[in-house]
Amino acid sequence: MKIRCLQHVEYEGPACIPDWAAARGYRCSTTRLDLREDLPVLDDFDLLVVLGGPMSVYREDRWPWMRQERRLIRKAIDGGKVVLGICLGAQMIAAELGGFVEASGEQEIGWFDIVLTSEAGQSLLGGLLPGKPIVFHWHGDRYQRPPGAVRLAYSEACDEQAFQYGDRVLGLQFHLEATPAWVDRLARRDQDQLVAATYIQTRQEMLSPVENFARANELMKRILDRLVDVAIGTTHDRGVESRSWI
Repeated sequence: MKIRCLQHVEYEGPACIPDWAAARGYRCSTTRLDLREDLPVLDDFDLLVVLGGPMSVYREDRWPWMRQERRLIRKAIDGGKVVLGICLGAQMIAAELGGFVEASGEQEIGWFDIVLTSEAGQSLLGGLLPGKPIVFHWHGDRYQRPPGAVRLAYSEACDEQAFQYGDRVLGLQFHLEATPAWVDRLARRDQDQLVAATYIQTRQEMLSPVENFARANELMKRILDRLVDVAIGTTHDRGVESRSWI
């Protein structure tokens, strides 16, 4: 099983994902777009994970490589690959499929719960997440779902938190992959964003509930396991009853 992560900045790497892959015996590699590394071809991966970053999809003129990355995402989807987008990654997928991305009314930074929709039970997330999981957020933009995509989750601050397109594409606005070191690095670098606001926590608040990281990482691993099962054509996976994804 070959997993390829697309990374956009040095300080927002794949976090817990490589450890999950190593434990499963999978090959996980990362392409650094910010370093202008060559994009993979479709034969290089079975699962494509598009990571987050501070870029805005509607300002892609500032990052010319983003257009090439979006073309790869489209090729992967059209080629039947399993694709996971996280935060910026979800926004790029949404935009490439005909949705759009805009600035949120307010930033969402820290640990806040999301609510799963009724459709989530029959989606790629079905049976994997509790009804209102606490997840880590760091975003100031939001996507509008592309035509044909199904909303899977929302929060008080953002009415679009997860979507599924077809049966092999999943977008998550939040960061289940986050580790304490990952969050600490991000909070120190972008501390100017940590202003007093309803949905913005302090660095200490983000790091203090250590158990949140373990729970989030476990959810991330469950989702990745599910996506691998889809990639290899398994329908009855890891104790979760067989179902037809949306």
